[in-house]
Amino acid sequence: MIPFLSLKDVTALHGEEIQEAVAKVVAGGWYLQGEQNALFEKHYADYIGTEFCVGCANGLDALIWIFRAYIELGVMKRGDEVIVPANTYIATILAITENGLKPVLVEPRLDTLEIDDAKIEEAITDRTRAIAIVHLYGRNAYTEKIGELCRKYGLKLIEDNAQAHGCRVPDGRKTGSIGDAAGHSFYPGKNLGALGDGGAVTTNDPALAEAVRALANYGSQKKYVFKYTGRNSRLDEIQAAVLDVKLKYLEADNANRRAIAAYYYDNIQSPLVYLPERLPDAQNVYHLFPVFSPKRDALQAWLKNNGVGTLIHYPIPPHKQECYKEYAHYSLPITEKIAAEELSIPIGPCIKEEEAAEVVSIINGFRG
Repeated sequence: MIPFLSLKDVTALHGEEIQEAVAKVVAGGWYLQGEQNALFEKHYADYIGTEFCVGCANGLDALIWIFRAYIELGVMKRGDEVIVPANTYIATILAITENGLKPVLVEPRLDTLEIDDAKIEEAITDRTRAIAIVHLYGRNAYTEKIGELCRKYGLKLIEDNAQAHGCRVPDGRKTGSIGDAAGHSFYPGKNLGALGDGGAVTTNDPALAEAVRALANYGSQKKYVFKYTGRNSRLDEIQAAVLDVKLKYLEADNANRRAIAAYYYDNIQSPLVYLPERLPDAQNVYHLFPVFSPKRDALQAWLKNNGVGTLIHYPIPPHKQECYKEYAHYSLPITEKIAAEELSIPIGPCIKEEEAAEVVSIINGFRG
């Protein structure tokens, strides 16, 4: 069996250091908002290339706090619009609607899987306040045209960097440092994953960072003094310590992902399977390796029967979910095609080339 992703194996790569870091926190007796949080936030901000990093409970909260902070700072108000890719994981859209903002869904390009920058301007109205881009699957979503549109219309650029730790844009900057603010997820399966939930906001805006930190701490900037009606959404010391260990190895782990991805691109040749555009290495950290087939369900069954684990990202697009039934009438054929044909095959820091070769052999033997 070749698993889709073995979290046990991923943790074992740096298991001894992780256990030492956890034991140090346990023995230290300080479990929230302490030294480990401060260290990880500094190291992660330095890595991403921003002045500020604020840890929080998870990636969804990170995005929620960005939009909420902009509302508290008077930059946005309930009812304002945020342009967002239609084919994102639902968390991006949940963060928008959680704040009483309106998501404006824009189709992706089929070859890149990222928001189609040629379709953004026609979606901008006098109520648009931001463009939210999602570096989906670990692929860079930013283009110069998106930056130009933000400048032209005075829009905030928000990055959902939940799947792209270490990804770069063409000028060399890392995703998560390109826009006005970015949300990051440290869910265990991510390229930089904790041993539970965790998230962070990165930004160069001191006012935004201060507001996010307060909102994630009950709305408090000073003990027992509450400026905002916030929530408890803090990164705990154990997770911060684990992440600080794994951050040291992120570049090497991403290099392994790229090597396996290169093998897939060079060797998958089934006429029933097609791949997205191959980006330059720096612009993809391959959180996932999506393949596409008009016979996706049969392909998934074929791989399972031959001992290969897979997942679908994602089988139902946000506008077809029951919670967003008000968008069910939208015509988004590219998003729906991606949802109907996408299948993610094994990739990660532990996959070996011989396992990738086996996966390729099984895919190339697929006859539908």
